[in-house]
Amino acid sequence: MARRRAEDGRARPAHRQPWTVGADGLTVTVRLTPRAGRDSLDGVADGALRIRVAAPPVDGAANAALIAFVARLAGLARRDVRLTGGATGRIKRLHLATAEPGRVAERLQALFASAEPGAGPG
Repeated sequence: MARRRAEDGRARPAHRQPWTVGADGLTVTVRLTPRAGRDSLDGVADGALRIRVAAPPVDGAANAALIAFVARLAGLARRDVRLTGGATGRIKRLHLATAEPGRVAERLQALFASAEPGAGPG
């Protein structure tokens, strides 16, 4: 992983993790691009998972597609993924409810570590 020097001289990761692990699940930050050709995971940038969905940003369609896509990536049911912030913006915050947040974090880590533009399940 690329490393940069922090102001105090210590090495730090080039990007911050796009999620935080809590006792009841994960909170994930996403940068969403609607009206893409297909749903895809495009890696990580600026501390957020970059995700594209084919749905337009009309009447919550892109948000619903995002929830379904992230649930599929994480191996969770759609009911376990909730939009908690950014309903009308590109930067979204999702809560993934799970009793095994470490397992889900490892699964996401493996997916985004190998993600190339256009990669993703489906």
